[in-house]
Amino acid sequence: MYGLVNKAIEEMVCSRFGKNTWQEIKQKAELEVDVFISMEAYPDDITHRLVKAASVVLGLSAAEIMQAFGEYWVQYTADEGYGELMDMSGDNLPEFLENLDHLHARVGISFPKLMPPSFECTDTEEESLNLHYRSTREGLTPMVIGLVKGLGKRFDTEVDITQTQSRNEGADHDEFLVKYKPQ
Repeated sequence: MYGLVNKAIEEMVCSRFGKNTWQEIKQKAELEVDVFISMEAYPDDITHRLVKAASVVLGLSAAEIMQAFGEYWVQYTADEGYGELMDMSGDNLPEFLENLDHLHARVGISFPKLMPPSFECTDTEEESLNLHYRSTREGLTPMVIGLVKGLGKRFDTEVDITQTQSRNEGADHDEFLVKYKPQ
């Protein structure tokens, strides 16, 4: 994962729980890194250790942390200079979700070691769609739920997302039913 991800985790924890809690999480994760560099690639293991340590320190499940992080990530990346790129990716929630792979392709120009997931929208109707999520990485599926909720806030759209198929239960990819209603 790129440092941008780990920096976002740090900022989310510090803004919600304080710097002392972040230091405790870093210590529990046995992390030797003092400062994450946004454009530098780090082993995925660092992110997984941070989430596991945060789960213990905060008394939340890893899934709850990843979901909260997904929601946080939407605004964080917009604030970190990717807002314009996000603006070009869609004017509403379904359009944005449809363009996620294109967005990742553009981001990949700046992050050559990026291993983005793939998203596909099917059965798109006026207020619902099926979102297919494919990734080589494990443990990030709850983040998708948070991302969609965060995007709902970005587009002032009420969102209900339910996982309908899971790799953890033998499916070849994760799938979600996304119901949405612009405010």
